[in-house]
Amino acid sequence: MAIKPLQDRVVVNMTEAEETTKSGIILTGSAKEKPEVAEVIAVGPGKKDVTMGVNKGDKVLISKYSGTNVKLDGEEFIIVKMDDILAVVD
Repeated sequence: MAIKPLQDRVVVNMTEAEETTKSGIILTGSAKEKPEVAEVIAVGPGKKDVTMGVNKGDKVLISKYSGTNVKLDGEEFIIVKMDDILAVVD
């Protein structure tokens, strides 16, 4: 089953939280922050006043507590508005 977002919505899949720091320190469950980097799965057609600035497969930064969590076929996705996407990560 596929998700097809409407209007200015974007479906993203969050990346995994880092298990270790750059210096090699292993993080416990409570020390891990919610990841803010996500991969774009699907992009809606946009609205008259909203330009869709991302494409499928892009890595993006999203607002920390934005969007609606959706579980489909055992996978978890987040549906966010285009305004909640802060930047594209290279």
